[in-house]
Amino acid sequence: MTTFTVEDGQFLRDGRPHRVLSGALHYFRGHPAQWARRLSVLRGMGLNTVETYVPWNLHEPRPGQYHDLEAVDAFLELAAKEGLDAIVRPGPYICGEWENGGLPWWLSGPLRCAHPDFLHAVDRWFDVLIPIVTARQVTHGGNVVMVQVENEYGSYGSDHTYLAHLRDGLLRRGIDVPLFTSDGGEALFLTGGMVEGALATANFGSDAAGQFAELRRHRPHDPLFCMEFWDGWFDHWGDHHVVRSPEDAAAALDEVLAAGASVNLYMAHGGTNFGFWAGANAAGDVHDGAYRPTVTSYDYDAPMDEAGNPTPKYWAFRKVIGHYTPLPPAPTTSPATLPAQTVPLTRSIRLFDVVDNPTIQSPHVPTFEQVGQHQGFLLHRTTIPGPRPPLPLRLRDLRDRAQLYVDGTHQATYSRAADPQAVDTTDVPGGVTIELLVEAMGRINYGPLLGEHKGIVGGVLHERQYLHGWETTPIPLDTLPNLAWGTGGTAYGPLFLGGTLTTDTPRDAYLDMAGFTKGVVWVNGFCLGRYWHIGPQRTLYVPEPVLRRGDNQIVVLELHPDEPHAAASPRSVTVSPHPILEGDPR
Repeated sequence: MTTFTVEDGQFLRDGRPHRVLSGALHYFRGHPAQWARRLSVLRGMGLNTVETYVPWNLHEPRPGQYHDLEAVDAFLELAAKEGLDAIVRPGPYICGEWENGGLPWWLSGPLRCAHPDFLHAVDRWFDVLIPIVTARQVTHGGNVVMVQVENEYGSYGSDHTYLAHLRDGLLRRGIDVPLFTSDGGEALFLTGGMVEGALATANFGSDAAGQFAELRRHRPHDPLFCMEFWDGWFDHWGDHHVVRSPEDAAAALDEVLAAGASVNLYMAHGGTNFGFWAGANAAGDVHDGAYRPTVTSYDYDAPMDEAGNPTPKYWAFRKVIGHYTPLPPAPTTSPATLPAQTVPLTRSIRLFDVVDNPTIQSPHVPTFEQVGQHQGFLLHRTTIPGPRPPLPLRLRDLRDRAQLYVDGTHQATYSRAADPQAVDTTDVPGGVTIELLVEAMGRINYGPLLGEHKGIVGGVLHERQYLHGWETTPIPLDTLPNLAWGTGGTAYGPLFLGGTLTTDTPRDAYLDMAGFTKGVVWVNGFCLGRYWHIGPQRTLYVPEPVLRRGDNQIVVLELHPDEPHAAASPRSVTVSPHPILEGDPR
């Protein structure tokens, strides 16, 4: 039986000193059919361990309903076959620029503390998840060598009763490999996030000497470990694509390793926030300011790109790592992508013509949570009393975006994020029917606004008067609705566009959304995620396993098909052989 222990301030693997050289690769941000190659490329960098979060909200979409937990076990098995140890970070909170930091939308009451309701939900979840991790520990013949208690808790709270409950729960459920916490390398974060009985590790991207000195001040006998070495960063809609030069990142990595520390590259491979799973941040030092949703790509400027291929940073890191450990063979040449081509989108049907979900009657405009919906859209409809002159229509506490239609004509767009199309109010007369198509972008995944509700939280006002008598239609779009192309009679609203991509040899590809404004794309029913002309992301990654030999169906839901700047009909989407992660597509 393999052992992995901590003695005299160092890791021992089977009794011999061991340095953990790890890379973060999240199974849920990649297609399962591509896990094996990505793990192989990660191993080729010289790493001996892979790290992954486990997002609770992905696996328990509704209370007591569990989904695809087999993925956790399958990923750990593939890592073991590649000769990689594994670090598992089960949360319950993971941050990770993931919707709501991995916490389910249906949780109520205080989060991330020793509140009985929250602890009950966590315990029920851990009763299902942790046995999978326990069985995969090195002490049970598997490859899991470390398990995290919570995640960066010192950046959020100071409830050590809660941390102790999680620690004890992991031990009680059979975790016998080293436990750890990870926090920023400052006294505030470390003292808030550490708990007795778990190693303390630090998260940073530079100044290893200073960060480790502070860690030593609080935990002088723990092995030095940078649990998140930030080699790149993530992007927000409307911002620039963040990059860090390979030379700068490699020099900072060398400083970590020269200190004798273990390291986990965050990220080794970022992947993609497929579907509606991208999270969001709030601006400001205390993260309660302007709303900043995260883009679909989680490229992260990592040493492996979104498609899992080595970048110049990969080779720079491999060279540095080679100074400290023997290197395995380098990975083979990256697979080719589909060649550039244009796919006409010749089929169309309006969103409002395919929505057949039952409507909900409510005096106030309901939130997503009140109708039991996690993501997607809600369509609200009411009639303003009249006659009365045009007065400002106000949406109080909108989360996150809404398109206003007045008697079937698009009048305005409201947005919580930085959006050049958005308005705060628009004048609307009485006696008209208004429709509000509300889109939920990602829930905030970090800071005090965690656990936010979605929709029009504060109601709709006509000048100062609340509007009542709403009909609401849920449009979750967790699966594509039946698209009877060319039928229906609605002349306004978002438009589904369809086209056929034909290929004899399926390969990875990128869809260039130049000319489109905002929306969502599916390929063969698989949701690639959102696009938005405000950038920086312009292309959407298409994993090779999503494609098949022959005809492949592309569906685009364009939210603003009738805007003056929209692409002329017939529309088309371009297949790009490479990603475009910077620049306005128009």
